[in-house]
Parts: sequence; C-alpha cells; structure tokens
Amino acid sequence: MKIDEVQKRLFQEVADLHEIPEGAYNLRANGESVGRNTTANIDIQSKTDVSGIDIRIKAGTKNESIHIPVVLSESGLKETVYNDFYVGEDCDVLIVAGCGIDNCGNQDSQHDGIHRFFVGKNSRVRYVEKHYGSGDGKGKRLLNPVTEVYMDENSVVDMEMVQIKGVDSTERTTVAELKEGAKLNVRERLMTHGDQKAYSIYRVSLNGDGSSADVVSRSVARDTSYQKLDLCVNGNAACSGHTECDSIIMDNGKILAVPSLEANSVDAALVHEAAIGKIAGEQLIKLMTLGLTEAEAEEQIINGFLK
Repeated sequence: MKIDEVQKRLFQEVADLHEIPEGAYNLRANGESVGRNTTANIDIQSKTDVSGIDIRIKAGTKNESIHIPVVLSESGLKETVYNDFYVGEDCDVLIVAGCGIDNCGNQDSQHDGIHRFFVGKNSRVRYVEKHYGSGDGKGKRLLNPVTEVYMDENSVVDMEMVQIKGVDSTERTTVAELKEGAKLNVRERLMTHGDQKAYSIYRVSLNGDGSSADVVSRSVARDTSYQKLDLCVNGNAACSGHTECDSIIMDNGKILAVPSLEANSVDAALVHEAAIGKIAGEQLIKLMTLGLTEAEAEEQIINGFLK
C-alpha cells in the first residue's frame, strides 16, 4: 500500500482506520485500489464491465467485517463506482464504507457510489457509511451515494449514515424492499454549513407480513446551507413503519421536510414524526452559567444532538 498522510487522515475520518483492518477489505484512493484482502468466507472481485467490486459472503458467516472506504485527494477527479454485496443466509457481518474528499485545487472533485445489498434469509448486516470533506481549494467536494437494499425473510439491516463536515453538495438516495419478517433500522446524522446543499431521499417498501422499518434522521443546518429530506414509506402488507425527522436550524439555514406515508394494506401501521426548530435559549443559558461561551455552548448542544 502506498498512501500519503492526507489519504491516511481521510481513511481515519470515514472508516476509523488507523492501520490495516482485520478481515476483508478493499481500500481505494484516487480511483485506484491501494489494498485488498479476502478471507475464507468473504470474497472480493473486481467487476469487468464497470468500475467497482462484487463482495460475496458465504452462508453462516458470523462476526466478520468488510471495509471498503474510498478517498480522493486530487482536485478534478470524478468517478462512479458500483459495489454489489451478496450476503448468504444466516450471516452476521459488519460493512464499513464511506468516502472522504480533500480538495485543495480549483476543480470540482466528485465520487458517486452505488451500493446494492442482497441480504439472505435470517442474516444481519450492520452498515456504516460516513462522508467527509476537507481542503481549502475553490473546487467543490461532491458526493452522491445510492444505496439499494433487498432483504429476504427475517433478515435485519442496521444502517448508520453520517455526514458532518465539508461536503459542498450531496444527494443521498436510499431504496429498500423488505420481505416477510425483515427489519430495517436507519440512523442518519447530517450537518451542513456555509452554502452547502444536501438532499436525503428514502424510498422504503414493506412488502411482507411482519416486516418493519424505523428510519430516524437528525440534522443541523448552519449559515446559509440548505437541506431537504424526502422520506417515503410504503406499507404493502401487515407491517409497521416509523419515521422521524428532527432538525436544528441556525443562522440563515433552510430545511424542508417532505414526509410521505402510503398504506396499501388495511393492516399496515405507519407513523411519522417531524420537528424543526432552533436551539432553545434556556439550554444556552444553562451551559453558559457553567463557564462556556455562547459559541462553545452551541457546539456542545449540537455535538450531543448529533451523537
């Protein structure tokens, strides 16, 4: 592996990697693979028709991990990567993805990652995807992830979707289709600042009896940034769905929440909660009485809110 200090920092930010991970991994920097490892139960192969990889996880695989982070440190790079995950039955695995862009130039840098998950019966997948941007160039840092999840009977997918800093524009699209007894849990954390724009789109279809989805988004819009959350849950069977949008608006930020519930079965139980507001004055005063400045108090509140 040949990676520089900037790339090392980006890998730490998006995947908490301070050294080569254990288990299976495919590390990518500036459009090229810089490290790959497979295990007896997890195979990673490059696609032959488009840029990307196929990850195949054998049935019964337990307590193993797959790391597939991507970093860009050259201005002007633009790439689209297609990664497909085939998870066998009765598995329990951790998948860590994410992308970090450091742009110190004048040209835009962009990474579009399309991830598809085919999760077998009775399997559990924990998926962590973090996005991060840095660099003092005039070129933008653009990220447009697409995540598709197809879940077989009684499978469970826990998703942690995080974007806290430095991404100028993003359109995050998540599509999920659940069969009987499948459960999807999503926790999204998002913060925008400056004149950044973020669109977060969810389309969840509960197709099987006993399927369920719990999608919770927490976000903060600062400065003149703009966010739009477009969340739709379709109940097509005897299922249960819960969505929650909880946002803090600051400065001259703007937030638009567009919740949508569609019940196509008399036994579909769907609930949505949404709240947008500013930081409460009494919270600031309480922390300031402990010796914090107003700015420090705001940061403490935001950090706790997005934790």
